[in-house]
Amino acid sequence: MKRLLSILSACGWALALGGQTWAVETNSAVPITSELVNRLLGEVRTNNPSLRSADATLRAARLNASAVRIWDDPMVGFGGSIYSSRSFNPSEEGNLAYSVEQRLPLWGKPRLAKAVAEADVGEKLAQADSRLRELRRDLIAALTDAALAERLLELAEQDLSWLELISHSVEQRYRNGSAALADTLQVQNELAQRGNMLRADRQHLAHYHLALNRLLNRPVGASWPALRMPSVAPSVPYSAKLIALALAEEPRLKVQDWQIRQAAATAEATRKNRLPDFSLGAEGRQFSDDGGFRSGMFTLRMSFPWFNRDKYRQDYQRDLARKQAAEFQREDLVQSVREEIHHVTVEIDNAHREILLYTGEIGVRADQALSSRVADWETGRGMLREVLEARRMLLEANTMAARAQAEQTRMMADLLLFTGLDSFEALVPLSQEAPLFSHDDEHAEHAHE
Repeated sequence: MKRLLSILSACGWALALGGQTWAVETNSAVPITSELVNRLLGEVRTNNPSLRSADATLRAARLNASAVRIWDDPMVGFGGSIYSSRSFNPSEEGNLAYSVEQRLPLWGKPRLAKAVAEADVGEKLAQADSRLRELRRDLIAALTDAALAERLLELAEQDLSWLELISHSVEQRYRNGSAALADTLQVQNELAQRGNMLRADRQHLAHYHLALNRLLNRPVGASWPALRMPSVAPSVPYSAKLIALALAEEPRLKVQDWQIRQAAATAEATRKNRLPDFSLGAEGRQFSDDGGFRSGMFTLRMSFPWFNRDKYRQDYQRDLARKQAAEFQREDLVQSVREEIHHVTVEIDNAHREILLYTGEIGVRADQALSSRVADWETGRGMLREVLEARRMLLEANTMAARAQAEQTRMMADLLLFTGLDSFEALVPLSQEAPLFSHDDEHAEHAHE
């Protein structure tokens, strides 16, 4: 672009262009760093409704676990008897009766009920942590979308300025008789199209700001500074250490582990339900006229579950099947995580190579091609449509580089979600690991660059 600017300067355009180039981003933009993400995540913790809902659900599970009773409420009874003249004398037998009965906490049933409730607490805690980590991923993605929109808007504004200068020059040439009407109309169409696309880019940027405000539960119209994507990250190979870290920290697996524990505790509690329940009771009788005690009785009651033993066995087999289903779901999820991790590492490597390609050789060649086309057109050896085509090639190279960088940042955010790490810098050591597959050798070479 420096060659282009020198040519434009010779035509009197450099003053209007102000020395801008398409390949340079504004330095005043705020870069997306781990520090920025963590600071905004603190706001998410306190404001985001879905996370507050997960916290409330966790609080309810903890209250439920602390409310599990060891002793059931005692049963208290009170009644009276009416005697005929042919029956017993109420002054001897007593005509008022009262009783109390207490179910006994046998066979460890209260402990098993406590274990089921505590497993539910663990699951809700894992779900809350998973939601927080998903929101971190979504926050990075939303910041990246906004930064990409800023970069595309910047490129569009620079392209519009460039087209305006070209249009002004073509119109002057047309008035002087050295340019065809078709050239004037073509550059005017390009200018109109770019103006319309610029308006769409501004609307997209406003939408991404709205999405950020929704995540942080800010007012819809809250303003944001210009954002800039983070530096190009190294590739992360599909390594044994990466897989081990993901299988230990992946939030869905943690939730599934607690679901298995809860299913196991529920099955054990159901197995204990096949045993009889015992209740200890006491009953007393007194006479209403003088309030004197007449008699008392102690009782031991038990349920008789053997008539329904087939039903209890079915209940137990049902809960065992649920536990087995949860275990199979975890096994499937492990394989899914392995596949997703591989996909993410492949996309990170592809994005890394695209960034280097479009900011390197393709971008340099496109810049040189545009300078050459402008020089040829200025001297009458080239056509305007060749200049416009070269300008599209350079704009496409810059756009593709920006999109690749945004895609890499999104994939890195997914990797943070899978591994439980809390910063981009924590992923750097993983880029030094040896890949599992031989076709990742080139991938590893990029990671060590």
